[in-house]
Amino acid sequence: MSDETENTVAAEPPGELQGGTAAGPSAGGKIELDLLMDVQVTLSVEIGRTRLPIKDLLALNQGSIVSLDRGVNEPLDLMVNGTLIARGEVVESGGQFGLRLIDVVSPSERLKKLK
Repeated sequence: MSDETENTVAAEPPGELQGGTAAGPSAGGKIELDLLMDVQVTLSVEIGRTRLPIKDLLALNQGSIVSLDRGVNEPLDLMVNGTLIARGEVVESGGQFGLRLIDVVSPSERLKKLK
């Protein structure tokens, strides 16, 4: 092995984003989220999933129907960077698809899934 592996350091968020007491002017246990407010995230809506053997995948063509693991009346998942944050139903909004949220995953539940 090379010497690079011995010098590897685990990345940690800045002090103001870590739990507990933050260093600097915002001391007192406050977490400064203002730094993150302009960060772009990707939202996506998942209608369902399925698993296929590669031979079936290669046989798909125009007009093929792929059955998913979700019923037509079940809510869809709203994902942010791949993490479930809410469930909702499809609506029309200004000529485009939209999602009316019917169940929002609590922040504590979201954090549990990250661990």
